[in-house]
Amino acid sequence: MAQVALDINGRRYEMACDDGEEPRLRRVGHFVDQRARALARQVGPVGETRLLLMACLMISDELLEVTEDAGVPARGNGAVPGDGAGAEAAEQEQAAEVLEGVAERLERIAARLEAS
Repeated sequence: MAQVALDINGRRYEMACDDGEEPRLRRVGHFVDQRARALARQVGPVGETRLLLMACLMISDELLEVTEDAGVPARGNGAVPGDGAGAEAAEQEQAAEVLEGVAERLERIAARLEAS
């Protein structure tokens, strides 16, 4: 297991990743740092947990928009199976569950970071 130090909004975080994944984690960390700093300039002083959650929600929204524009079906549109949109509805529901799980993980991570 490799360790990578990430600087996000002026604070250093030590993160573990699989060996060989360090460059990608650094790139992702840099991307999150840029978004968090831009958001901090826009909204002013807010708690770090809220700032990181807002940044992650904005990034997730952008990702969802890109996947929708690319024709990747979203989840949770309320379609009934058998009406021609059932598979799409199932995919959308699954994506919503994944995003919800990611949001929960981010909240737990943010709470741990705020406590340290």
